[in-house]
Amino acid sequence: MAAAVLSLLATSCTPATGAMPAFARMSIDIAEASEVESSAEASTSKAPMPVYFGNGCFWGRQKDFVDAEKALGRSPEQISSVVGYAGGREQGPKGRVCYYYGPKSTVYEELGHAEVVQVQLDPDQSQKEMEKLADVYFSQFRKTPFGMLRLDPQDAGPGYRNVIGIPGGVHSPLFKVLQERNVHKMNLVEGEGNAFVDGRPLEDDKFNTVHVLDSDKLPFNLAEMYHQFHNGIGVPFPASYTQDLKRVSESAGYIRETGCPEYPF
Repeated sequence: MAAAVLSLLATSCTPATGAMPAFARMSIDIAEASEVESSAEASTSKAPMPVYFGNGCFWGRQKDFVDAEKALGRSPEQISSVVGYAGGREQGPKGRVCYYYGPKSTVYEELGHAEVVQVQLDPDQSQKEMEKLADVYFSQFRKTPFGMLRLDPQDAGPGYRNVIGIPGGVHSPLFKVLQERNVHKMNLVEGEGNAFVDGRPLEDDKFNTVHVLDSDKLPFNLAEMYHQFHNGIGVPFPASYTQDLKRVSESAGYIRETGCPEYPF
C-alpha cells in the first residue's frame, strides 16, 4: 500500500484519497526618536512586493522560480520563493488553508484556492524582476495546436487552475508586463477569486487561460513544510535544494509550520 501511494505521488500532485526578504529589511535607531516617523515611512516604501504564480502542481514549479531569483543575483538568504495556496475567497477555521490531509473545512481547493508559488519583488526593481518571473511562468507550458497546455495536465480542477496574483490585479502597472511577456498569447482574464456556488466553482480550470488576480484582496497562504522545496513530479532535485536551501529558508523565516497537518503523520 505504501509503495502504491509513493508511486502515485511521484506522478501526480493529487493525493491518493511572510517574512520580509533580507534586501528589504531595515532597522530603526530607537534612540533617535525624531527620526522614527520618517524611518517608518522609508520602511513602508521599501516593503517587499509579494506576487504569486500558479499553473498546476507547485512541486517543481518552485525550483524554477528559485533559479530565477538566483539569476537575479539573490543570495540563498534572499531567496523568497515559497509554495502555498491563493485565489480563494475563503479561509478555514482559525484562518487555516491546508492540503487535502487537513479537515474538509480547511482544504484549499474546497475554499476556492489554487496551488501557487509566491515570490517577493524588490520594489525598486519590480518591473525588471517581474519580467524575469513572467518569462519563467509562461515557459512552464507546452505549445499545442489548440493553445498552451500545463506541464502536468493530469492534475486538473480548480485547485490547479492557472492564476497570477499581483497587487491591483489587471489594474496594476505589472499587468502590462504580463501582457508583453505572454509570448504565446494565452487568454489573460480578470479574476475575482474562486468560491463554490451550488457545488460549482466560479473560476474553474480553463485550458489556455490565466486568471489574473489582485493579490492585495486575495492574499497568499503558506503551505505546509513538507511541500516546501519538494522534488518535482518524478524529477529528483539535489540535496542542496531540498535540504540545504530549505534550512536556510526556514532560518530566514520564509517557511514555518502553519498549523496544518504535516506528512507523513
